[in-house]
Amino acid sequence: SLAVASLVIFAVVEVVPGDPASYMLGLNATPEAVEALRDQLGLNGSLIERYAGWIGGMLTGDFGTSYTYKVPVADLVARRLWVSLPLALYALALSTLIAFPVGLIAAARRGGATDYGIMGATQLGIAVPNFWFAMLLVLVFAVNLRWFSAGGFPGWAAGVGPAVKALTLPAIALALPQASILARVMRSALIETLGQDYIRTARAKGLSRRQATTRHALRNALIPVLTIIGLQ
Repeated sequence: SLAVASLVIFAVVEVVPGDPASYMLGLNATPEAVEALRDQLGLNGSLIERYAGWIGGMLTGDFGTSYTYKVPVADLVARRLWVSLPLALYALALSTLIAFPVGLIAAARRGGATDYGIMGATQLGIAVPNFWFAMLLVLVFAVNLRWFSAGGFPGWAAGVGPAVKALTLPAIALALPQASILARVMRSALIETLGQDYIRTARAKGLSRRQATTRHALRNALIPVLTIIGLQ
């Protein structure tokens, strides 16, 4: 699947009209300068040579040169990773903290009003796109309540507190759909686990429903949830 994906990505880049070297140098570039840059970027080789060079660069961390910014792509990624990676981890932590208790409550109240309410809310959370959540959060918490700033990321040099505060609304917007998926998976896995024979045996030995859930069912129900978290 990775090989197919790499072929598709490479083909899409290749069929895009225009010459990257001419784009980078501008309209006033001489043909000699354009040809020299094409040689430097490895654009004059055959398709097989260009694909092999592209794959080799990907495997060694050389992602090539940005045609727009004219700097190595790895440098662009590294500069943005200092924000993107903490944001992704923050959103993952929030989604996990929300999903576990919500899924547990829904499974414990299976078939009741609480279960239906949670399932309806999680379905809404999956259906509504992230950017809509983001706009709503900015409108409520940044514009109306003024608890957060919508002015962008201040940088880690401003301190951990201001940086984390600036990441909070984006992290919530990313976490809500993820939490909705995890909560539904958690509920389904827990309900299935609670129907197993060993849980009935534990109940027959005198354990309460809560004890059987926390001591036995919850541990096995976490397996599919952790799988989803790993994929996210």
